[in-house]
Amino acid sequence: MANTAAPASIHQHLHVDVEFHVTYLDTDTGHIRREDFLDLAAAERFASAQLRDEDGWAVVDHVKIPAASRMVA
Repeated sequence: MANTAAPASIHQHLHVDVEFHVTYLDTDTGHIRREDFLDLAAAERFASAQLRDEDGWAVVDHVKIPAASRMVA
């Protein structure tokens, strides 16, 4: 007998809030810094811009935001 169960939707987790953290080496100061973005494309553009010289590096992390962190007191 054929399976009649509906397939799991690929869109069922779209309501999970995600932000993107770019951790990078600021080669001008020698400090490791972080910038936060809501858009992956913007985070990747920023990370790429940090690779100005051979010592530069950047990492883009996808971070789930817990629902409780959005609540206002």
